[in-house]
Amino acid sequence: MPVLLIVVAALLAVPVPTDARVKRVEIERVESPTFDGRSFGDVGPYEKLVGRVHGEVDPALPGNAVIADIDRAPRNARGLVEYAADLIILRPVDGSRANGRLFFEVNNRGRLLSLNRLNEAAAVANDPTSAADAGNGFLMRQGYTFVSAGWDATASPADGRLNITLPVAVNPDGSRIVGPALEELVIDNATTTAARLSYPAAKLDTALARLTVRTRYGDEPEPIGPDAWEYVDARTIRLLPAGTAFRQGSLYHLVYPATEPLVAGLGFAAIRDVAAFLRGAAADANGTANPLAGQIRHAYSFAISQPARFMRDFVHLGFNRDEAGRRVFDGVLNWIGGASGGFFNYRFAQPHRTQRQHIARWFPERQFPFAYNVLHDPVTGRTDGRLRRCLDSGTCPRILEANSSNEYWVKASSLLHTDTLGNDVPDARDVRLYLFSSFPHSGGRRQQGRGICQQPRNTAAAEPVLRALLVALDGWVSAGKQPPASRVPRRRDGTLVAALPREELGFPKIPGVHFDGLMSTGDLLDFGPRAGRGILSVLPPAVTSPYPALVPRTDADGHDVAGIRVPAVQAPLATHTGWAVRAAEYAGNDLCDAAGQQLALPRTKVERLAQGDPRPSIEERYATAAAYVAAVERSAHNLHHDGLLLAEDVERIVAEAEARSSAW
Repeated sequence: MPVLLIVVAALLAVPVPTDARVKRVEIERVESPTFDGRSFGDVGPYEKLVGRVHGEVDPALPGNAVIADIDRAPRNARGLVEYAADLIILRPVDGSRANGRLFFEVNNRGRLLSLNRLNEAAAVANDPTSAADAGNGFLMRQGYTFVSAGWDATASPADGRLNITLPVAVNPDGSRIVGPALEELVIDNATTTAARLSYPAAKLDTALARLTVRTRYGDEPEPIGPDAWEYVDARTIRLLPAGTAFRQGSLYHLVYPATEPLVAGLGFAAIRDVAAFLRGAAADANGTANPLAGQIRHAYSFAISQPARFMRDFVHLGFNRDEAGRRVFDGVLNWIGGASGGFFNYRFAQPHRTQRQHIARWFPERQFPFAYNVLHDPVTGRTDGRLRRCLDSGTCPRILEANSSNEYWVKASSLLHTDTLGNDVPDARDVRLYLFSSFPHSGGRRQQGRGICQQPRNTAAAEPVLRALLVALDGWVSAGKQPPASRVPRRRDGTLVAALPREELGFPKIPGVHFDGLMSTGDLLDFGPRAGRGILSVLPPAVTSPYPALVPRTDADGHDVAGIRVPAVQAPLATHTGWAVRAAEYAGNDLCDAAGQQLALPRTKVERLAQGDPRPSIEERYATAAAYVAAVERSAHNLHHDGLLLAEDVERIVAEAEARSSAW
């Protein structure tokens, strides 16, 4: 097999042994060099290894007992629970030129996003191969060994997405488990005529299920009778008569008896064991060499959105401690995970769900503990924190947690740095928190136009600051260099406030822009008495809103005052917001999910006065094009001084400002 030919040095290295239960690594494809042979500075060309990791988990170990339904998973002859995960490795062809760092992307629904973001590749490539797939080559020029592995069994294998094969939980007598599941259909088109369910229905009898429709969560649900829809098969439903489209701008909720629940929480063990194996083992259980044996000194995880919430649960549940008691990841960089966990470790889990003001509000995501600090919650009577287990075992990573403004409006990110009464709390040990001021959850240069929103979407680009944060994380872990201090809004200085009244928030009255202070609330969801064991019996859940959800105060332009203010915010040509509202035909005035908005400034004073716009015009802000460029340059250099921009990005940002101003 090709794996036997991988790097003779791996056979000579003597790394620390590991008890991580990677039974077998199969490298099925080697491409050397990859990226069309492109060379990356002093590091040179890269090669790609693609294969599968076969692992097994001991359900008797305390660290694995937190996995929901692991006691119901089938076992092999050794009494262990098995999984098999896709694996991809990108590494320098000349291993001596690698930087000794494992960059482990926890992929998003099986998609590899880091090359698209950190490297600014034009497109997402789940099997990066071409020179263009490496983008600007940032990670490669740094010499990182890139790894990703499957963890989300609900990720579609389409487009080469990384997947994991997990067992189905069964009853103690071997019979199939049947229980309630909730499905939500978010219909933002007029063409959907059938919908696929996350789990198969146990019985194809619509009388045993309940289907409703509404426009917004606050609306009274309209029941859809059992004769008005049908199961096409155990995984598909449609309205009747066949061919009827679901109603655009609507939310459909189906509670139905489901079966064949995956032991989804094994995804945590898979990431733990694959990372521990690659950084520390000489060979798998069959004696096949670890392709990275002896090459890794430090391991960092990087995650965007859904997997950032996964990593918050990963740390909270104790999975940063491997089965031998050692730290798995030395550093964690999370982008846009909010204060949430996810629907990952439950019976009938749906990892793809993401809770926002308009969607997915009845799925388990936002639950105490929110902060990394160990705090007491008077609402639930619990004392807990995201770091509690790893503090006990001495295996906590150093964490940089970065969020956009959107996470404050739709994911209650204020709870990352307040207690459950809304009071400021200090940073937890070895944790730094950052707000990217006035940023959307998703967007940047890739997201143009209005989409389903009322206004043009926010194009602010996070990539330059994320690159600087990765460099800062590496310096913190490898050399003890302190990263930039936390930059988040705080109650004590008046930069963290309620969304209403408008006067307290400070958002200006911009002509044509709808604002009513709508945001996600700090809901507590009661799924029934066995929810703590991952079994949800009350669906939809009982909902109360005891937790304060607060947002960043804005300046007179509508930009967040606190946080990392990039040049587009500090020297603006438009107002950028982390929130946006939906167009009328898409449940108008509800929040527009992950989008923010970008509201161009008036060009001249005359134009501003004619429109009744309170924001100073471009000509009033910048007397000349050179003055605008100078403002951008000043902002960029200040961020570079604070460790929040790299020198190469300062040059690029200033050059882009010069190009924009040349058209004035």
